[in-house]
Amino acid sequence: MAKDNHRQQFPALANKAYFNYGGQGPLPEPALDAIYQAYKRVQLGGPFSGEVGAWVVQEAMLTRRAIASELTVPPETIALTEDVTVGCNIALWGIDWKAGDHLLLSDCEHHGIVASVMELQRRFNIEVSVCPLAATLNEGDPVAVIADSLRPNTRLLVISHILWNTGQVLPLAEIVKVCHEPPLTPPCQGGGQEEFPLIQGGGQEELPAKNHKVRVLVDAAQSVGVLPLNLIESGVDFYAFTGHKWWCGPEGLGGLYVSAEALADLHPVFIGWRGIVTDANAKVLGWKSGSQRYEIATSAYPLYAGLRSAIALQHEWGTIEERYAEICRLSKYLWERLSVLPDVECLRKSAPEAGLVSFRLTNGMPHNKLVNLLEKQGIMVRTILNPDCVRACVHYFTTEAEIDKLVGAIAIAKFSFE
Repeated sequence: MAKDNHRQQFPALANKAYFNYGGQGPLPEPALDAIYQAYKRVQLGGPFSGEVGAWVVQEAMLTRRAIASELTVPPETIALTEDVTVGCNIALWGIDWKAGDHLLLSDCEHHGIVASVMELQRRFNIEVSVCPLAATLNEGDPVAVIADSLRPNTRLLVISHILWNTGQVLPLAEIVKVCHEPPLTPPCQGGGQEEFPLIQGGGQEELPAKNHKVRVLVDAAQSVGVLPLNLIESGVDFYAFTGHKWWCGPEGLGGLYVSAEALADLHPVFIGWRGIVTDANAKVLGWKSGSQRYEIATSAYPLYAGLRSAIALQHEWGTIEERYAEICRLSKYLWERLSVLPDVECLRKSAPEAGLVSFRLTNGMPHNKLVNLLEKQGIMVRTILNPDCVRACVHYFTTEAEIDKLVGAIAIAKFSFE
């Protein structure tokens, strides 16, 4: 499908230059209509009826299949959730933590996830440390940094596949391999940047220095809908994602992938009727066999049709490989245009590997002032606080004309500041 025709199906693109796909993607008209028709069907059938109940089961099954196809995993490994944060919390809180266990996360994780980890530390007396991946944006080896930060008592690594603040794409399969196959002699401690006060416990002394698998939880907010994915091949344990960013689906619907091996060790945290098995007398017999055990109860089921429609629309334009190539082409174009502007410094020193392009102003103009000025001109970008920068996101249906408009507006913005 031609890009101009494709863009016409997104009402939000009609009157603005949109660069906030990493925050929320615009919902296409077919997805809006699918959601409306689904809500209407529920009302016509009776919201709480046998017919609609069967329809809900079918909708959930179809949605898990559509998502699983995108991630190259079996449908039974997918739990439907509200968003990335819910998925991450299911994985974080479902582990049977013991005092002295160690959790490792990077210094580029979203503050919502950091806050959850802080509460885990307080409640279970675990050790938490932070490894400095931000410093590897332009040089250095993130795999080596993570390997050097693992300990004999490390149980979980928390990272993002694409870092939400700088756009760096982490080599997921290599990182998982290091965590699942650690060296016989553990590396020296202290290589990571400690941002959490370590709680001393007996866990480290009690564990022998031998191979043990460190589970890997991935915040996939910026990677699903961007990267070609095969989670089985990657070996990742937990992969939490959303449909409302790069898939351009409705807000309020996401998911969590749990590998077949990790399933046995991850206990349900939020518990409801959708995740349990009962007998004819409603006696609870146990959990559903797959990742559906992590689903809870009533949800906005018509959103399922909206997400499937949004995903299908992207396939009308091209394959995931073709879409990713176009994202990289356009992000390189934006990066090159920004790199020659005076008073603008791109965080990356080479072309981005995904759709996030972060940059800072060097003339003293506050970044939030620039964002506000651009929005008044119908150009949507956002600020990032750590590191202090502006982030612009390009999708496969972004145009060079939009990028030129953004760069031109930034070029003259300094006069408003002066």
